Amino acid sequence: MSDQQINSTRERAVASGSGGLLLLVFVALLAIGIAAPFLGAGLLAIPLVLAALCILMGFYTVQPNQSVALTVFGNYKGSDRNTGLRWVPFWYGRKKVSLRVRNVTSEALKVNDQRGNPIEIAANIVWHISDSAQALFDVDDYAAFVNIQIETALRETARQYAYDHAEDGQPTLREDAEIVSQRLKADLQTRVAVAGVSVDEAHLMHLAYAPEIAGAMLKRQQAEAIIAARQKIVAGAVGMVELALEQLSARGVVKLDEERKAAMVSNLLVVLCADREAQPVVNTGTLYG
Repeated sequence: MSDQQINSTRERAVASGSGGLLLLVFVALLAIGIAAPFLGAGLLAIPLVLAALCILMGFYTVQPNQSVALTVFGNYKGSDRNTGLRWVPFWYGRKKVSLRVRNVTSEALKVNDQRGNPIEIAANIVWHISDSAQALFDVDDYAAFVNIQIETALRETARQYAYDHAEDGQPTLREDAEIVSQRLKADLQTRVAVAGVSVDEAHLMHLAYAPEIAGAMLKRQQAEAIIAARQKIVAGAVGMVELALEQLSARGVVKLDEERKAAMVSNLLVVLCADREAQPVVNTGTLYG
């Protein structure tokens, strides 16, 4: 990291001339140079035309959200963000870089989560260049660099969380997407800072178990859902039975001994917790017969 800080190139503003006035000078010199032979000043024609061509080679344009890095014989002089027609001496080198917001959706990566389960994951990243000098001079190809770092950060983030059902209430990839996205954004920002890139947003776009274990994990999820549903059904049934016994006793509808209460509780629980509808049986005899 220390070497990166020593060799880092920071963007700085540079003074450049407005191209409007120089454009008029160019047109005037060119017109005079062309007309010179006809005005009896042929010796001035070539110098005037050459001067006009030198001025012409110094023009460049800057669009909104664009920066132009200026160099002189390989030395970085500064970046120009002033929009419109601009001019510098023709020996200045000019490199344009877009500062517009970019949107990248990564390919679905196959990685292992915190528990070692193979999963597929992809993310959408929104980023822009904040320092044109770093983007142009500190990395070889800033767009390719960012794409590689997106994949690296996504793999590293996925390994820090379980897909679901983490222990001790820890965040998971499936249930805590916002926390995972914040972690991904912070990790990616650290990685791409050397290229003068700012990460605006990072969101998970695709998350699933790998095909080889998807079937088994789906069965596990179904079993967990069934168990959770059963727990709610049983809890509700016990409450209903308890309420029924209390009301029967309070209203004096019928007096039941402990054995008959147990039988009634058993029957009610079977009716309330069964998967199928219960078939009623009419008892025409006595309760104790």
